[in-house]
Amino acid sequence: MGQILVVRRGLSQNPRGWAEDSAWLHPRDAGPLRSDLRQMLATKSVENIQFLPFLTTDANNLSWLGYGCLKGDGTVITVNAIGATLQTLYILVYLYYSPAKRPVLLQILLLLAVVVTGWGYFTSLVDTGTRLTRLGLFCSVFTITMYLSPLADLAKVIRSKSTRCLSFPLTVATLVASSSWTLYGLQLHDPYITVPNVPGIVTSLVRFWLFQRYRPEQDKPYSPLPA
Repeated sequence: MGQILVVRRGLSQNPRGWAEDSAWLHPRDAGPLRSDLRQMLATKSVENIQFLPFLTTDANNLSWLGYGCLKGDGTVITVNAIGATLQTLYILVYLYYSPAKRPVLLQILLLLAVVVTGWGYFTSLVDTGTRLTRLGLFCSVFTITMYLSPLADLAKVIRSKSTRCLSFPLTVATLVASSSWTLYGLQLHDPYITVPNVPGIVTSLVRFWLFQRYRPEQDKPYSPLPA
């Protein structure tokens, strides 16, 4: 899930009170994808911008939105409804500025087909008693996959001994978000919220270690002193 929890009046002992005393943001919505949106609007181009992250994040938001609706969790519903709305906005802007609209439309239709198929499966083929469990498991696996997908970047950092490809603010945001959702899941005794956010904490700590190990000043090219 990976949303940032911004506390306004302190944590409540009641999970529902915690939800009511909090405002939420999504690091993937507020981070690099929002930068991509600004770039598209400024340049009126989608050059060097990947479309797949928009789709996968939107699918993740919609999955958790379904889980929140099925469970009746207002916090999960609100956060992921906002996230899905933002992702849909990004997708529409990408489609508008993309010179090759057919491949983009095909991917959007594929996403819609997956969402409709998933909705049909969980509402028609899965009995009510196990529906929440199966959907929670699906959402957890999806979120863990998204958290572990940047591992290739971590390997690249180790090979190049440079952290230029990593974002320090996004790392901080991911750690705060993952920790917040983990605590929220623990208070609700919901392993489907708790477990998938643990990899976010682990990968964030690994990134902090890489920032410490390969500090930015080490990336600066060597320039000889003038004679």
